Amino acid sequence: MKIFVDSANLEEIEEAFKRGFASGVTTNPSILSREKKCDFKEHIRKIIDIIRKYGPDRPLSVEVFTLDPKQMVVQAEDFVKQFSDYKELYIKVPIGWDELWVIHQLRQKEIKINCTCCMSFNQAVMAALADSNFVSLFAGRIRDGGYDAFQIIKQTKDAFREGGMRSEIIVGSIRHIMDVNQAFQAGADIVTVPPKFFRPLVKNLKTDEVVKQFVTDFANWLK
Repeated sequence: MKIFVDSANLEEIEEAFKRGFASGVTTNPSILSREKKCDFKEHIRKIIDIIRKYGPDRPLSVEVFTLDPKQMVVQAEDFVKQFSDYKELYIKVPIGWDELWVIHQLRQKEIKINCTCCMSFNQAVMAALADSNFVSLFAGRIRDGGYDAFQIIKQTKDAFREGGMRSEIIVGSIRHIMDVNQAFQAGADIVTVPPKFFRPLVKNLKTDEVVKQFVTDFANWLK
């Protein structure tokens, strides 16, 4: 099980990596648009620098920002060229008919792919059959469509295992810490989590109560 940081904010990414639990970073055009306007590639380089500051290269997903399949290939190749020293760069390509062609073209060139925006079991399977390295299921948005995200993640994991698929399952679109819990329980290899949920994941009122009691009891004993 791995947790990725679903953010392009440099401070949030560093806060996660300095605590040792983060195993990668995912970005997308919307996430990047929330940051102060700057040179896109320089910002990605800063993320890479933070990851390297805290250990070996870890998966970093950067998404294409065009709807044209041919331009997706061009952008992906440009990203890989710009960050040729970073071997853990994954190109995010959305699921779709023409996008499967994009994934296939890029995988033939040994470019690593994170197939994103998967909302169903069949989409995930198609992405895996096209040899996407990661397949990203969007838990929150799956529920928005009236479906059981837990079951879809579990069914996808079971099918990948039984079918010998090499693709790893990323679960995103996290709306609550229970989404993280359920994603792992359903068999997700990775959950990509917005940083606002990191503190709640380690917070528990009973923990605070017990720790305070231990310290207080010992302090009273020392008197």
